[in-house]
Parts: sequence; structure tokens; C-alpha cells
Amino acid sequence: MNKINRNLFNIYLLFTREPFSRTYINELEFFSNGDNTIIGLVSLDLIDNDFSGVVLSRDQSKQYRAENVITCLSTLEEARQWVQKEMSSDKIIIHDNKSSFFDLFNTITKENQIHPYYNSLKNDEAFSGSKDVIKEISYHYKDIDGNFIEQFQSLNGFDARLWELYLFCLCREEGFSFKRNKHAPDFIIEKFNEIIAIEAVTISRDSSKKIDIKNFEPKSKEETTELLKDEMPLKFGSALFSKLKKKYWELEHVNGKPFLIAIADFHDTMSMTWSFPALITYLYGYNYEAKHDKNGKLVITPIKITEFVKKTGAKIPAGFFNQPDSENISAILFSSTATVSKFNRMGKQAGLGSEKLSIIRMGAKHNFDENSSESIPFINHINEECNELWSEGVSIFHNPNAIIPLKKELFPSVAHHFFKDENISSIFPDFFPYFSMNQNIVSVDK
Repeated sequence: MNKINRNLFNIYLLFTREPFSRTYINELEFFSNGDNTIIGLVSLDLIDNDFSGVVLSRDQSKQYRAENVITCLSTLEEARQWVQKEMSSDKIIIHDNKSSFFDLFNTITKENQIHPYYNSLKNDEAFSGSKDVIKEISYHYKDIDGNFIEQFQSLNGFDARLWELYLFCLCREEGFSFKRNKHAPDFIIEKFNEIIAIEAVTISRDSSKKIDIKNFEPKSKEETTELLKDEMPLKFGSALFSKLKKKYWELEHVNGKPFLIAIADFHDTMSMTWSFPALITYLYGYNYEAKHDKNGKLVITPIKITEFVKKTGAKIPAGFFNQPDSENISAILFSSTATVSKFNRMGKQAGLGSEKLSIIRMGAKHNFDENSSESIPFINHINEECNELWSEGVSIFHNPNAIIPLKKELFPSVAHHFFKDENISSIFPDFFPYFSMNQNIVSVDK
């Protein structure tokens, strides 16, 4: 019996344990039989102040199921010994797991339609952490439409399906249960008898352009500044408006509940590292100019934006939350960090993936200095001492005109943004990355 770290246990059990259990159980120690076909948990009951033990094994779907449970043990050592004994029992069923699980990496897509990131995930040691994490998540994912595997592997579906897997993890980490029995919208989630509907959408790549993930030329500051004026707000607008027209709030299982649209930008390699401001401009119809007065105090001036201009000359109104029917949207959820790199880091800190893989994370985080308008650069070496959350980098933009507002307390770990009197007020977690990227280094045997 070997000890495993909390991060690995959280990957394995994220969708096995019910979220509410963590309100009265303090998980203390985690164990494996070596190949992780059997795992064990020792925990403290926060109500009775005694100890419990659980032994779990994989079933035919590769999900972990409880094989044996004991409660009301007096000491931590007694619980450890019980777990060790039960994990060694020959009564535990170990399935061969050869055919009865959801296998994202069984390639069924035609070779000329395969996304290069899928190929990298499946074959490249530099992305082995991502692959291991995604496999574990997929064992629990309910494929309602029946085409998830094919789309996950394909040029026109990979980004959208990855975004859905990410949202699956985020909502679970935030303590929600899932009601996945409807085709639309993508998620119906529940916590404390509060039900929320979420529809996922991405800004997609231009299908006429070849995807090259290895030869990437970053855009200059001048280029991104120009793109943020009209082109990027219009891209966000097109994606969000397409979902607005669906009128999901009229569905019986959505009506009367908070409804969120979750959007991510995958229109170009690394575009999510700079496109974030365009979403704010489009949603609220304002830009913000930051200057310091003679005393060094930061002064933010709102600048109203009425429209954006397409290359054809057509004009599109700014302010998504002011458009007809948008009052039915409670909020917009966004993340710039929900990428393959995110899954790679989550895998590495859990001890998954190749031992030859090292990951250096670089990015920019929120600066809590009230007189600073600049973010703070950061750099981290990812290892099993890290504790990155799925919620890192997530922002929820609340609709000031929403008929059914979203309670911010339901998503306690993310950043929340509110618009009032031309200004945006924000509540940030202690660490909030605006963007980040990985440098993946695979050592070579000599």
C-alpha cells in the first residue's frame, strides 16, 4: 500500500464522491495498491469527530466504486490499518476494463480530419499529463448526443469538446451535481436545491486555415490593440448571439432558472491570452481608460461604445446585455486558461503523465494594488506540491438587466464582475491568472 497525493485522489474521485460529502468529511490520507486499480481513503467525520475508511476499485467503466466502508473508528492509526488490510483482501473485484468504458483515444475519425492537438494528446510525451487527466474525466462523462468521441478527435469539434470537459470539472469542483438527461442546453447543474442551466460555446477557428500548433508567431501589441477594437468584440458577439437566438430559457426544464452562457476563445493559437478585454467591451458597451492623477492615484474613465464595424462596413450594436431577449441570460462565464495546457498542469501536479515531463508555467495575475492598472507576471515550476484549481482564471460577468440573477455564492472560487453606473466592480479570488502558458520540457535519455 502506497500513499498518493491529494491532487491525484481528486482527479480519480472528482465525479465519484458526491459534492456535499466534503461539508462534513475531512479527507486526510490517500492510498493506492500500486497500479491504482484499488485506492483507499482515511477521513475524519467533522460531526462526530471520529475516523472512517473507504476502499474503492475500478468497475467495468473504469469509474471507482466503494468496495468496503467503515465508520466510527477511534483513531487515525486504526483507520489506516483497516484500509491497509482491506486493500490487500482477495475479495475485491478487479475488472479487466478492456471494452466497457468511454474511450476518447480509440481513434475513429478519418486521418485527414483529425485535430493536431488530438494527435499530440494521444502520442506526444509532452502532453502525457493532459491525456491521463482527460481519460479519467471521460470515464464519467455522459455522451448524450452519441458523437462526442468523434468530435473530440476532429478538426471542427476538438476545441468545443475540450471546453465542455473543462466545464464539467469546474462545476463539479464548485460543488454541483449534474442532471444530464436533456440534449440542450449542455449542462443542468444543482447545488443546495438551486438549479442552473449552462450552454457552452466557443469562438471557432477559420476552417479554411490549416491549424499549425508548432510553428506559432505571436502577435505584436499593435496587432492585438487593433483587433480588440472591432474584430474581437464581433467574434464574441457572433458566438453569443447565436446562442441567444436559441431561446433556451423557454424550455420547460430551463424556464425560471438562472441561465448562463459559457464562452471560450479558440479562434487562433494563443488568442485567449489577449482577447479577454474585447468580451468586456462587447458585453457592457464600455471601454475603460486608466490614468494616474498628480498624486499617483489611479483614475478609471468609462468610455461608452455604441457600435462595432465589420469589414463590410456593417455596424453591430455594442452592449450584449442591452439587446432584446438578453435579460433572459443571467451571466456570461469565461476562461482564458481552459486549454490543453490546463489539463497538462492538473495532470503533472497529480503525478500523472511521463516522469520525463517538466512544465514551467508563465503568465500574468491580478494585481490587488488599487492604484495599479497593470497585472503582475508570474512563473511557476509545476510539481506535486502545486495546488492549481479548475476554477483558476474563470470570470463570471453578471447581467445587470437579468430577470433571474445568478447568486455569486454558488460559484465561490471564481472572479465575479458587476456593472453599475458605467463602472465594473469585481470580486477576485486570492490568485487570479488573466492568462498563462506552458513550456513543456521532455528530458532525453543519453
